[in-house]
Amino acid sequence: MSDDKMRTEFEAWLPTVTTVARDRRGDGYLDNYVGLMWETWKASRAAIVVELPPSPDVPEDPEDAFDDSHMDAYHSAVQMREGCSKAITAAGLKVKP
Repeated sequence: MSDDKMRTEFEAWLPTVTTVARDRRGDGYLDNYVGLMWETWKASRAAIVVELPPSPDVPEDPEDAFDDSHMDAYHSAVQMREGCSKAITAAGLKVKP
């Protein structure tokens, strides 16, 4: 997640917990209290690492298979895991390798 998007979320949340002005000074804030909350907000996002289930093993070909439909569940699971990883990363969180 970009700092701009993270800051937008932070500044949308800030009025729900305080009435302190959120005037900026460079990358920080004029009010030290707001600045501390901003640094804490960023650190909280950086500390979250999501561990996904491992990718499934590739199934062996059954002896009597006449097509590759036995691979459908495998491919679906791999695509679902990749989609989850992308969504988690887009939300500004990290995925454990």
